Amino acid sequence: MNRIRRIKRTSPMTELSLYMDDRQETIALSDEDRELIEKLISFVVPKIAEEAEVEVSVSFVEDEEIRRLNRDFRGVDKTTDVLSFPMDEAYGDYRNLGDVIINTRKVQEQAEDFGHGYRRELTYLTVHSLLHLVGYDHEEPDEKAAMREMEEKLLAAFEGEEYEAR
Repeated sequence: MNRIRRIKRTSPMTELSLYMDDRQETIALSDEDRELIEKLISFVVPKIAEEAEVEVSVSFVEDEEIRRLNRDFRGVDKTTDVLSFPMDEAYGDYRNLGDVIINTRKVQEQAEDFGHGYRRELTYLTVHSLLHLVGYDHEEPDEKAAMREMEEKLLAAFEGEEYEAR
């Protein structure tokens, strides 16, 4: 189901252009899943990007596509859960953060492996990949600790806001 949606959201500090592209058929993305990702990205981006206008894209793909991307761009010939491609294009107060590629089958598999829900894993991987777009990494222990701390902080704040909205 190749459906590209452009979403514009404005927070007090940031105008976000979000492009969502579903190029997979393994896991049906519900309207609730899409809305969750839109809300999550709209919540996280103003906290990690200083520009007034920010663009990011999220694509949902199958195993084969993410494996090909992983091989072609990282030299790793295996399936993975998520890839981040930072663009880091800034023009004045505009910034294109880049592209997030999510393997929905891996999201489901890892949710089962870790004993939590699909949406919990989806939100974690989305935040994880957004942090990669702004320079966070986890190759070294100190980098990994800083990234994990930021992931937990953003997820807790988002979950608190979602709880209050109910």
